[in-house]
Amino acid sequence: MRFYVGLHQPSDAKHFDRSFISVNRLCTRKSDFQVTDWIMDSGAFSEIATHGHYRVPVDEYVKQIERWKTVGQMRAAVTQDWMCEPWIVAKTGKSVKEHQELTIERYDQIAAKATAYIMPVLQGYKISDYLDHLDAYGDRFKNNQWVGVGSICKRNTNIAEVEDILLAIKQERPDLRLHGFGLKTTALKSAAVNDMLYTADSMAWSYQARKQGRNSNDWREAKAFEEKIKRQPQQLSLWNY
Repeated sequence: MRFYVGLHQPSDAKHFDRSFISVNRLCTRKSDFQVTDWIMDSGAFSEIATHGHYRVPVDEYVKQIERWKTVGQMRAAVTQDWMCEPWIVAKTGKSVKEHQELTIERYDQIAAKATAYIMPVLQGYKISDYLDHLDAYGDRFKNNQWVGVGSICKRNTNIAEVEDILLAIKQERPDLRLHGFGLKTTALKSAAVNDMLYTADSMAWSYQARKQGRNSNDWREAKAFEEKIKRQPQQLSLWNY
């Protein structure tokens, strides 16, 4: 698994080999920043959780993608997906299926206009939801497609759920290269999770630092967390990436 460390400040990316940076941290920025490999997040969680919809239209998000795609090595920009946790669905008043349809709709619109790689996201809450969404994407997913798996970051108290979701997707499409969003240390310690993910990101370092009375914005906290993840034993992959 290749780990992308989530950062508050784009200027801190110079300290890392791989970074995960939200468009929310870039939309008011004017100057370039030093970065190597990175993924640009769409800010989906904060948008839907806070406002119940996207305030940023597709064209504006595409504008941001095109602005930043040549800074460092942008490996992907994440689509504007719709999470499917029960409390999120209750907030929007829509169904899981509607969230899935909106996710694909946004992906199609963004991918048609952007010239960077747009990472599609599989959404759902139950295993059957994810498999239904996989089926709904149809032939959009080519062989070895790099695909995000959403609505798993809040399941760290039950790692078996994360493992079961990833396994179900891999059994259906073993070729897919899966990305896990916002995983905590408990999930990242799972040998099964590590084995089934191609990439993952996390800002768990910030929460841990704040909880323990340290500076939750200090890049050195992120560096220590990244080193901890790198020291975990690597598992022999069961999948052909």
